[in-house]
Amino acid sequence: RHKLEEEDHLQEGGGGKGMSTLTNVIVQITIINIVFSFDSILTAVGMTNGLEGALVIMIIAVVLSVVIMMLFATPVANFVNTHPTIQMLGLAFLILIGFMLIAEGAHLAHLSIAGSEVGTVPKGYLYFAIAFSLFVEFLNMRLRANRRKKPVQLHGYSEEALKEGLLEKK
Repeated sequence: RHKLEEEDHLQEGGGGKGMSTLTNVIVQITIINIVFSFDSILTAVGMTNGLEGALVIMIIAVVLSVVIMMLFATPVANFVNTHPTIQMLGLAFLILIGFMLIAEGAHLAHLSIAGSEVGTVPKGYLYFAIAFSLFVEFLNMRLRANRRKKPVQLHGYSEEALKEGLLEKK
């Protein structure tokens, strides 16, 4: 068997610049989660500014979202690692949503390009594109799973020759 990785590099034991330790990865993920949580909290505070009882609702929402993320993080990560095409689809969705947000911001800023004002893109188009892509990907996943279940039957030349009548059975 041949491997694509260079085994000598892995056996030397010295972690190069590109290698990450588990601790570094956990710290990075924690920092990213804190930044995104803080951003979400600031957005929620801005949206509910002046509403009665909004603080209690925001606290409950943040606690529930953390619990839900902790419950589903491992199953979702396992699913995505098992099906790498879902990773690519997720990245494509992020790009699609990013362009949608840019277009929406350009519309709200009354930006005009080549004399035409940037219009809005209905959210239904975005949702349909995402749903359709997921549907097609799940069909592909099912097709690949069915192919793996049915092993390919290999026949030798002698069996084919017997069927064709080129050889006689002994």
